[in-house]
Amino acid sequence: MVKKRKIPLRKCVITAEMKPKKEMIRIVRDKEGNVSVDLTGKKNGRGAYISRDISVIKEAEKTEILKRHLQTNIDSTIYDQLKQLVDENDK
Repeated sequence: MVKKRKIPLRKCVITAEMKPKKEMIRIVRDKEGNVSVDLTGKKNGRGAYISRDISVIKEAEKTEILKRHLQTNIDSTIYDQLKQLVDENDK
């Protein structure tokens, strides 16, 4: 009998939906306070997950939820990077 592997779920900070980790984008703040998009999902630091959806990213930018979640200012380039990631995946 083959044991079924458990799929790690993560919660989107905007929609509060639980989704497989692979379907989410992780934004991470390291010890120095640098915020980056973590494509590997393995970077050290405090992370927040966002759904791969352009409307969710725009909502995050508008409500500044990542700023509260990661307890630091989020540069607009992070949001640009997130939008670019989603655009590339939609093609």
